[in-house]
Amino acid sequence: MLTLNEILPQARKEKRAVGAFNVANLETLLSVFRAAEREDSPVIIQVYQRLFNDERAELIAAMTSRLAEKSDIPVVLHLDHGTSIEQIKKAINIGYTSVMIDGSQLPFTENIALTSEAVKIAHQSGVSIEAEIGHVPFGGGEIQLSTAAEAVEFVKETGVDTLAISIGTAHGFYKKEPVLDIERASEIGENVAIPLVLHGGTGVPDEQLKKAIACGIAKINIATELQSMFLRGVAGELEKNGDKFKPLDIYFKPVEEKISEYVCSKIRVFKTKII
Repeated sequence: MLTLNEILPQARKEKRAVGAFNVANLETLLSVFRAAEREDSPVIIQVYQRLFNDERAELIAAMTSRLAEKSDIPVVLHLDHGTSIEQIKKAINIGYTSVMIDGSQLPFTENIALTSEAVKIAHQSGVSIEAEIGHVPFGGGEIQLSTAAEAVEFVKETGVDTLAISIGTAHGFYKKEPVLDIERASEIGENVAIPLVLHGGTGVPDEQLKKAIACGIAKINIATELQSMFLRGVAGELEKNGDKFKPLDIYFKPVEEKISEYVCSKIRVFKTKII
């Protein structure tokens, strides 16, 4: 498996992005992996920090490693929204090739301090690291937009490899269509050379995503829609089959296929340049 440093700088240079898809079980992992193979595309397998509270994150790491060994596509295994230095160390110890430390809700100087410490640990282990400035909220919280000045200072002071910026997105489903601040993204991209990251990619119109990619966004996170598709797909199969018994692997196959089709469609958007 690779690090973000081995795939994202080139992606940014070529004005394309790599999809980072949050998985939580074997079925979502397989769906994403199969889609990436179909599209012959690099892929970032992300695991949300909550799954590090038990054995799930480690088991997903083992499955991802096995799939990557048997595949020709570039694969990164990434801790999403790491909350502490301890969690960063745990992710590295169980085989994650990339981590995120999220100090975006801290005061700016404290975010720099936390990120700087995490960067040293990650780089000593040969692991790439992402951080966030501004704040992309969960569940309808207040969006705190990033600025170019903050981005320049943050990258200089921390040495972080990739930077998640806040330009109008939020985590979860949107109540109304989001409008990205492309001018802000462009200003940040002109002043910061490292790959930029967009969180809250679910529900953002494709044309806005392409404009953000042209500004330097090289990693786009997709979590809510993918996991919701799994839940809605299983519910649909339950309703369709009623009391008829089917083994779990057969039950999940049409659900996995729909998720794979969705992931394929997002990968195509991410690697298609604005004409």
